Amino acid sequence: MIDMHTHTIFSDGELIPSELVRRAVVHGYRAIGLTDHADFTNVEHIIRNVSKAKYLEDELDIQIKVGVEITHVPPRKIAPLAKKAKELGAEIVVVHGETINEPVMPGTNAASVELEDVDILGHPGFITLEEAENARDNDVCLEITARNGHNRTNGHVARVGMETGATLVVDTDSHSPGNLITKDFAMKVAMGAGLNEKQARDVLNNSQRFLD
Repeated sequence: MIDMHTHTIFSDGELIPSELVRRAVVHGYRAIGLTDHADFTNVEHIIRNVSKAKYLEDELDIQIKVGVEITHVPPRKIAPLAKKAKELGAEIVVVHGETINEPVMPGTNAASVELEDVDILGHPGFITLEEAENARDNDVCLEITARNGHNRTNGHVARVGMETGATLVVDTDSHSPGNLITKDFAMKVAMGAGLNEKQARDVLNNSQRFLD
């Protein structure tokens, strides 16, 4: 399992990084992204502190990617924040997409898929064909999510992603121990979004791009 979208106590997650990483290892994870919710008020704090979790790579068989999830930031401010996060050392930048579950500002998806500093558009809700095409052209991955609530539009995201050739990935958006999943369960999430078995395996393999 390669999961580039999780949260720790440095935002609204329940676990400190070491416990989250250890539990991920038990679930068979090869790599995990620690991507706490960020805006201009806390991005330095998150990256500075979560980066310290890299010490666990010397002890556990897992790659740890330090990142952020840019969350509820006005669309015009996403580009400078994503750039700043990368300059501060973020290895993964996720943007909190226009899920139907939260009042995300309209235009967030459109702004995010045009940016080279954004790696993943998380739970993008009813993303449009044009936005998915821009994601494809700018190498921004679209997320099929295992998280309850946000996953209500997985079928739409999978269909639009396949139609446009955008890169799809499966992540958990984990906030608590029970949110972590195995690779077998990730397959079920992908197939539950309407993908066939081969398509689901290909989508899971897409996350290998984040490995060293």
